[in-house]
Amino acid sequence: MRPFDVQAVLFDLDGTLVDSAPDLGAAVDKMRCDRGLPSLPLTDYRPFAGAGARGMLGVAFGMTPDHAEFAAMREEFFRNYESRMTELTRPFAGVADMLQGLRVRGLPWGVVTNKQMRFAAPLTRAMALFKQASCVVGGDTTPHPKPHPAPLLEAARQLRVPAAACLYVGDDERDIVAGRAAGMRTVAATYGYLGGSVDTVVWGADARIDSPLQLLDLLNRGRVA
Repeated sequence: MRPFDVQAVLFDLDGTLVDSAPDLGAAVDKMRCDRGLPSLPLTDYRPFAGAGARGMLGVAFGMTPDHAEFAAMREEFFRNYESRMTELTRPFAGVADMLQGLRVRGLPWGVVTNKQMRFAAPLTRAMALFKQASCVVGGDTTPHPKPHPAPLLEAARQLRVPAAACLYVGDDERDIVAGRAAGMRTVAATYGYLGGSVDTVVWGADARIDSPLQLLDLLNRGRVA
């Protein structure tokens, strides 16, 4: 294990800081109901919530991005989601205390998500949890979303912290790929949407946490490995 001087912590949004699956699922399930199809339970949608429109339309309609109607269906989903983004979305248990722990340590933190800023900006503005966030970088803030390192490098630039001194926490393999490509240490959040259904060990993260507060334990030890 190697000591690591953390100067800032960056987080994925959906599945890492907040559980948005209920609102994402409801937005696409409305599309099913509007077409006379039976409603699906949230348990069907939850594992795919991190994949956004692609994941939700895949569950609800078996639709892939190469489908001729995908673009139109995606925009309908976006409109539905936009109208209810914060109805059921809540921080995961322990997230508020974890972020308070970062503040006590004087560590700036920010968000790097593949959610378009059309959604990421109003969502984070509407939730008190994000008032202390030093940056919010969306999937369209830079020319390339994750797993490209560009969004993470942009966040480091906004925080004025070297990328090598940042820690990135996410619940998807692309988060770990992006973080490593940006030269950051990475932490896999196994409590997120994919943690229970895939082998997160193969992602190659520097550490894994089963709850948000475990991140503070890592920082207390002064090492991530």
